[in-house]
Amino acid sequence: MKILIINGPNINLLGLREPDIYGHTTFKTLEDNLLTWGRNAGFEVELFQSNWEGAIVDRIQQAYFDDVDGLVINPAAYTHTSVAILDALKATDIPTVEVHISDVTQREAFRQQSYVSAVAVKRIVGHGIDGYREGIEFLKSFLNARQ
Repeated sequence: MKILIINGPNINLLGLREPDIYGHTTFKTLEDNLLTWGRNAGFEVELFQSNWEGAIVDRIQQAYFDDVDGLVINPAAYTHTSVAILDALKATDIPTVEVHISDVTQREAFRQQSYVSAVAVKRIVGHGIDGYREGIEFLKSFLNARQ
């Protein structure tokens, strides 16, 4: 089975950006962990990060044609603003787990809105980078139950 893990804007600055909120783990370490966790779960894993909304939409659409079985996405700031990402997820209908490193439910009011959660099969917030591991494991169980 194939999964695609998408990270949105500024996630590439992990370790530099607001470490009191996002921790000290670097983006390179996150990517290494994602590959390990995904492979350990039995997935073929592809990673994608972009600061551009359209590139994320394009990659979600391409995932459909690449026969990707599931998505783990941290849309970052686009969580709260992107109907385009929501529409791409709806159109492709690929099971999606939404992950946020920080607990967005305890942050600024504008972060309370998540367009992605309207289609996500699971939402994980505030578990740091371990939230991605939880998302991968949930996706494995979810996809196995569907077979």
